[in-house]
Amino acid sequence: MTDELLVVRAQLGERAALAEVVSRWRLPVWRYVQRMLDADRADDVSQEIWLAVVRGLPRLREPARFTPWLFAIARRSVADRLRTEYARERETRLRDESVEDPGEAVVARAELVGALASLPVVEREILVLHYLEDLSVQDCAHICQVPVGTVKSRLNRARRLLREHLDGKGYRS
Repeated sequence: MTDELLVVRAQLGERAALAEVVSRWRLPVWRYVQRMLDADRADDVSQEIWLAVVRGLPRLREPARFTPWLFAIARRSVADRLRTEYARERETRLRDESVEDPGEAVVARAELVGALASLPVVEREILVLHYLEDLSVQDCAHICQVPVGTVKSRLNRARRLLREHLDGKGYRS
């Protein structure tokens, strides 16, 4: 059964169809979130995403566009989490008199998370959506709300940055 048919049946109130949609897309959504954040936060954000999906599914006008719609919700949820955490960190730093060097924290985190985390969020997002979630350039453009050319340039930059990072770690292409 296609995703489109399952979505239509779920919109009509069929619980089994909704369960099947969630079953099919739970892991890909979790992997996307985990790659954008980390495993610790992926569970919470994924639950928020599925709650938004269940609430918004009746308003989805084009069931055939379910996948880009789903990943657009995931993208917004990740961005909201990052924005909230950034604001919280900034607030804490402003209150704390002994501010540690943020550059050291960024370098340490990059070492732990690995090559993907070394990329800027915009480039990491496009790389994850296109290569790891196997979405087309057009779907990535729709999800990120940017032109197709912007997606292509971000993909190019992401590949270059990833290659430079791996070369710096001693990996050769």
